[in-house]
Amino acid sequence: MRLCTALAALCLPALTLLAQEPKQELIFPIEKWHNHSSSIVELPNGDLFVCWFHGSGERQADDVVVEAARLPKGAKQWEKRFQLADTPGFPDTNPVMFVDSTKRLYLFYATILANEWHTALVKYRIATDLKKFPPKWDFADNVLLIPKNIVPKTQAMFGAESKQMTRASDKYFSRLGWFGRTHPLELKSGRILLPLYSDGYSYGIVAISDDRGITWTSSEPIVGRGNIQPSLVQKKDGTIVAYMRDNGPPPKRIHMATSKDDGVSWTDAVDIDLPNPGVSVEALKLKSGTWLMVYNDLESGRYSLAVATSDDEGATWKLKRHLDRSDNKRNAYHYPSVIQAHDGTIHVTYSLFEPEGKAIKHVQFKEDWLK
Repeated sequence: MRLCTALAALCLPALTLLAQEPKQELIFPIEKWHNHSSSIVELPNGDLFVCWFHGSGERQADDVVVEAARLPKGAKQWEKRFQLADTPGFPDTNPVMFVDSTKRLYLFYATILANEWHTALVKYRIATDLKKFPPKWDFADNVLLIPKNIVPKTQAMFGAESKQMTRASDKYFSRLGWFGRTHPLELKSGRILLPLYSDGYSYGIVAISDDRGITWTSSEPIVGRGNIQPSLVQKKDGTIVAYMRDNGPPPKRIHMATSKDDGVSWTDAVDIDLPNPGVSVEALKLKSGTWLMVYNDLESGRYSLAVATSDDEGATWKLKRHLDRSDNKRNAYHYPSVIQAHDGTIHVTYSLFEPEGKAIKHVQFKEDWLK
């Protein structure tokens, strides 16, 4: 009897670990159509809601639309996907969703005006009644920005005679081409920080709203050597940290910058120790206080997607586990979107590219799995 009890005790940790393994599923089957850049939110009633862009290509394909699907709370299967937004004749890309503290749903997406990323125009919609789907939008507008101090910040980084300075001095170029990728961050004051970026500069920037998304002003650009697609996390002392994709020269590393004035001004971007192959990352502060980062832990390729955690507000990233890896390096798992639901479950969606086609994948797990 004692031997059986001892064996059961030894097996218990393994059984517990098995029960905590992530649950993985495709939101829809793999298909030849291009499906990319998802964004996930939890709705006030507990439903999960995901959107992405879909079409025959990206910025050069004018049939690209924003699609979405919902997983009702308690359901085991995603409902049939539907079109969430479309600008006829123009590609709509990089959708981002967000639910604020007043339980309103925001949808941001980039309409590409001339089939080049630097001609992006950010559109957005807000819905308050989320009982019916597709949502009924109460408000819609564009996010128009005049980047704060873009000329002196650019000159300090690249010099007065640089190509970047020519662009920074051009009002048309500096006010167009900003668009999003990761979730906004809402501060205790109610201020909403919408992280954006420009491929024309390889800068990050933040759109700021102090009136619940009705009007927007611009931060200073987050300048550096190829830092785009910022993801925002706030420290206990109020400092906001932006983690960014590396679009610059090697060594390829995740970039970081900080703001001590609620997102208005930013330090120059610097490398951290985590590798990045030139692809989007997203960071999140969990309810426990632990910071989480979903990223491709490579300097080249997108065939390995990892989750790292930090217990010292990003000073070090000590633990890492993998959500997906491809031994043959033929698949791509990239552009993660991550949230923590009210019940503590962590949800990640990301683009799955295989030789057979593309889809959006959903993974969910508890924080214990990361440990």
